Amino acid sequence: MNIKNIIKKLKSLSNPKTVEGMVRFGIAANKTLGISMPVLRKLGKEIGKNHQLAIGLWDSGYHEAKILASIVAEIEKVDGKLMDKWIKGFDSWDVCDQVMMNLFWRSPLAYRKAMEWCDLEPEFERRAGFALMAILGWKDKEAKNSDYDKFIPLILKYSDDNRNYVKKAINWAIRQIGKKNKALNKKFIKVAEDVAKLDNKTAKWIAGDATRELKSEAVQKRLSK
Repeated sequence: MNIKNIIKKLKSLSNPKTVEGMVRFGIAANKTLGISMPVLRKLGKEIGKNHQLAIGLWDSGYHEAKILASIVAEIEKVDGKLMDKWIKGFDSWDVCDQVMMNLFWRSPLAYRKAMEWCDLEPEFERRAGFALMAILGWKDKEAKNSDYDKFIPLILKYSDDNRNYVKKAINWAIRQIGKKNKALNKKFIKVAEDVAKLDNKTAKWIAGDATRELKSEAVQKRLSK
């Protein structure tokens, strides 16, 4: 497959009604085709890993093509320059999260970039930093508990950011890291409690929601096994 054929294939799978539903969930309609993730993953499997195609897909600007790019890209060819370029192309939370989940968390630069991006002002660029923290908490089985300590000051620094996609990502990071094991659960409950002390409505929401989950019977039962 070449770029032209893949874009043609994506357009043939477009569904305007699905786009309408995506817009209701805060996904931009611009250059969005309305293709489900299972369909994109199946297509990605058919294409296989192909970094050059991934670059072309991203540069096409289509919503689903960007997600597909993160599926077929070759992580060993992903450098910091590409990571910084792609986050500047985020215009919706799902492209941000899929790129983090499918690709960027595997990079040896992931921890450093998560911290760098949190200091960026644009909403989806800052979300990328905290979403990457959450996914590292979820997926990085080789991480030491101490690897997550460096995230704590940034969580505290930005928990007053009331933008929807930032505050939800911060909340996600606290919850996901805090569910990794018993020691991190205890540590990130304390992080949430420290966030709650901030004199800010957004911070109190982040903290309250995260604390409820981290202290919940279901989480505590799982971590005790």
